[in-house]
Amino acid sequence: MERFTKLKAFCDEIGCVCLEHEPMAVHTSFRIGGPVRLFLRPRDEREASQVIHQASSLQIPLVYVGKGSNLLVSDDALELAVLCLREDHVQPVLTQMPEEPSKALITCFAGMGLRALCTFALHHRLTGLEFAYGIPGSVGGAVYMNAGAYGGEMREIVRSVEYLDAQGELHTIDTTELNFSYRHSWFCEHPDCLITAVTICLSTGEPQAIHAKMEELMGRRVSKQPLDYPSAGSTFKRPQGAYASALIDQCGLKGLRVGGAMVSEKHAGFLINYDHATCADVQQLIQQVQQRVQQQTGFSLECEVRRLGIG
Repeated sequence: MERFTKLKAFCDEIGCVCLEHEPMAVHTSFRIGGPVRLFLRPRDEREASQVIHQASSLQIPLVYVGKGSNLLVSDDALELAVLCLREDHVQPVLTQMPEEPSKALITCFAGMGLRALCTFALHHRLTGLEFAYGIPGSVGGAVYMNAGAYGGEMREIVRSVEYLDAQGELHTIDTTELNFSYRHSWFCEHPDCLITAVTICLSTGEPQAIHAKMEELMGRRVSKQPLDYPSAGSTFKRPQGAYASALIDQCGLKGLRVGGAMVSEKHAGFLINYDHATCADVQQLIQQVQQRVQQQTGFSLECEVRRLGIG
């Protein structure tokens, strides 16, 4: 029996959702991406561990994704399996800290959306996560890339992370070992490890003030970012001593198009799917922006977006 067929049969046996030839365009915020051989949706850590172990035994290449909000996928059919944790199955656990009465821990499933976690924190009168309210990713993805906005980053609140290794064995790593830096964590060097749960530490606060901050930051996003078009957020990392969006704007690149991909006229740091863009369109646009900025300013822009199936 062919190995992908065996993995599909195993998933059916344990009750894990397993979709065949699933288009990745459905699972990325860019709305771009061809079909993958299998798309797996484990309900929890135990199910994920079983699937990872089986895939490893069958020598099937396995890639982990969250909400696909920082991902560009090839238009070609990919002979691999993609695993994406479900976000609606495991509820967060709140733990009070007797030794620090003004603080509390939240442990949540990595597939949970950041926005949902922010709402959970607000409901329990906890502050420190407001910066993440408008970030359209999962908690696991946010830890993976040390997501941040408006002066806050995940590294400031993460206490520990649970993950599965390439054989499906469970481990725990604390914040001192996570090697957090700008848009980077230990997991960037260990892509064969799947983040399954995250524990964060927040402080008690005033619900009205927390809600007001969340709404203020969301309002700033809506006013400044092209949220009405598919994109992967900020396309480039912030170079030392400058801002990517300012450099791109300075070079007069707003509105630059390649096929259906375009540099947003609203925010130069966003490359958007303006009109049925392909992966190749976005790739070529990224290269053109990088070349023009390098030539005109001397700055090298590093792409922040993860790529799948692209050489």
